[in-house]
Amino acid sequence: MKNMEREIKLRQVYKHFKGKLYLVEDVAYDSETEEKMVVYRALYGDYKLWVRPFAMFLSEVDHKKYPDVEQKWRFEEVK
Repeated sequence: MKNMEREIKLRQVYKHFKGKLYLVEDVAYDSETEEKMVVYRALYGDYKLWVRPFAMFLSEVDHKKYPDVEQKWRFEEVK
């Protein structure tokens, strides 16, 4: 699943820039707008299932808002 130069790997673990880990379950589409969404599960707490717009999931961290964050991307694959 590609977006410009980045892609999302299904069933892969990603780290959010705030430090928590998530498993990408799938890609889905909003039934009203057909916007592409990433479906992902928290790997902590009660393991909630979340959705986020595809483009936002792959976006860069806003370093003006979060100047101390070293991670470039909002979610980065854990290797």
